[in-house]
Formats: sequence, structure tokens, C-alpha cells
Amino acid sequence: MKPRTIGKQPIITRFVPVIPPEKVDSHGKEPIVMSQDEFEALRLIDYLGLLQEEASKQMGISRGTVWRCLDSARRKVAAMLAEGRELTIAT
Repeated sequence: MKPRTIGKQPIITRFVPVIPPEKVDSHGKEPIVMSQDEFEALRLIDYLGLLQEEASKQMGISRGTVWRCLDSARRKVAAMLAEGRELTIAT
């Protein structure tokens, strides 16, 4: 795997939903784990508003790889919100 440049480490690496006691599922669900690559692509494009081309240059990877990281990160955030699951950013 080609080395990636991560511009900023996340300040918080764990997000846990607050679930009312009556809604708690006794089976529990595994936390969703987001890679640092996915976090960085999400930060650069959705938070800072960079274009994929600009983000790919900053990360030192292809635009296609940035797109895959971004798509995966967005799906994980959506799953976290829709399913009420914990999200952890790998360190």
C-alpha cells in the first residue's frame, strides 16, 4: 500500500450514541471502525471543501483512492447515525 499523508490527527477518536434505556438492544452491535485514511478524506473534502484532486495531492494518493476512502467514510457515518452504533477512528 502506498504511504498516505495524514494532515491532522482526529482530536476525538470515539463517538458513542446516547440511547434511551428502553431502546437499548440487549444483543449489542459491534462498533464501526473508520481508518485514518477515511477520516482524512472526509475532513479534507466534506469539512474543508477541497476538491478530490486537491485532496489526493495533499494525501499523496490517486483521486480514485481518495474517492474510495471518502465513499467508505460517508457510509460508515451514515450507518452510525441510522443504526445508533458507536464509531471509532483507528489510531
